[in-house]
Amino acid sequence: MALPPPAQSDNELIARVIARGDQFAFSELVKRHQSILRASLRKMTNGHAELSDDIAQETFILAWKNIGKFRYEAKFSTWLYRIAFNAWQSDVRRKSEVLLDDCNIPEPQSVESEAAQVGLRRDLTKAMVGLSDAERAAIHQCYYNDLSHDEAAFVLNMPLGTLKTHVLRAKEKMRQHLGAYAADSAPAAALESQLEGAMP
Repeated sequence: MALPPPAQSDNELIARVIARGDQFAFSELVKRHQSILRASLRKMTNGHAELSDDIAQETFILAWKNIGKFRYEAKFSTWLYRIAFNAWQSDVRRKSEVLLDDCNIPEPQSVESEAAQVGLRRDLTKAMVGLSDAERAAIHQCYYNDLSHDEAAFVLNMPLGTLKTHVLRAKEKMRQHLGAYAADSAPAAALESQLEGAMP
């Protein structure tokens, strides 16, 4: 029995889309990246699944229309994050919504250990409320999307030095917020560890 052909890389699929408008190749790219993109958007929209799906769909439509502009200077996933971030920002501006409004964060509904982890995430998110929009966006890309500084700077369309400054300032502000907890409390220690270990 003949073995199936090896899966093509993202760049090979992109080349097929650009060269001949290959819809099958583009649908393969969508299958590969839609889950992680939707997960990222759900964090940006505070768990709003329907809105996340709408923005994800808009992102892929824009990617299809603009894929000829892809220059292989970043990973395809990073390029998608940039489109998604811009689409989300446009939606926020249209609706005059406040970034990362913690009112919509769902309550923990899992077992105790997982609930504790969700609680830490909630507190960390609340610590972001005092950040500027640029600082919050930088933390989101570096922490939630696990992008490098270089990749986050690309997504946010800002100089690398500016991105690093926003991250440093954001971390300092968040530490001050976490300092409101008792110094010897378990939540404070856990949050500080999460803040220090998760963000570059």
